[in-house]
Amino acid sequence: MKVIVIPVTAFEQNCSILICEQSNRAAVVDPGGDIERILAAIDEAAVTVDKILLTHGHIDHAGGVAELAGRLNIPIEGPHLGDRFWIEQLPEQASQFGFGKADVFEPDRWLQDGDTVEFGEQKLQVIHAPGHTPGHVVFYAADAGLAVVGDVLFNGSIGRTDFPGGNHQDLLDSIRCKLFPLGDDIGFVPGHGPASTFGDERRHNPFVGDAAVAE
Repeated sequence: MKVIVIPVTAFEQNCSILICEQSNRAAVVDPGGDIERILAAIDEAAVTVDKILLTHGHIDHAGGVAELAGRLNIPIEGPHLGDRFWIEQLPEQASQFGFGKADVFEPDRWLQDGDTVEFGEQKLQVIHAPGHTPGHVVFYAADAGLAVVGDVLFNGSIGRTDFPGGNHQDLLDSIRCKLFPLGDDIGFVPGHGPASTFGDERRHNPFVGDAAVAE
């Protein structure tokens, strides 16, 4: 599986195009905005997009979902139902943070822990990982050794938990109990900033690494 990362919006959010190289089909994860840039990347890759996958309902991840789904006539899968209130507040979020128009939408499929999502010949496991938001999900491609983790975990940091519905302990549990056990060699694309591996974060992350937990 090939991954193209496109930082979008003033928040430099990592929108990801996941490409099944066997079928040339793709999924777009977290199209938060800058839709023309995303469409240009899709055209350059010469792929057919089957669906949009959404990790959570914050504006920088979800602000462009309705527009892209309408432009490409594709379904939306995710996040978990716990983030419905965030999606319903997208226009207010857009106004608060200086985004353009962001329409409310209803995902074609709300996701739960243990679900799978598919595009082309790829199958991704859905991991419900609350803490940053109550309905946050992670997409894990076991065969590719890759996870798209949204704002749960970053290279050297972790997601904020001071927004409505956030919970610090839930976030730590999501990382330590659900993500790290997938294996040290698993690479991940975070919602912002550079990629890393679970092993590097377990060893060195000052907020959730082994040393931090041992203190």
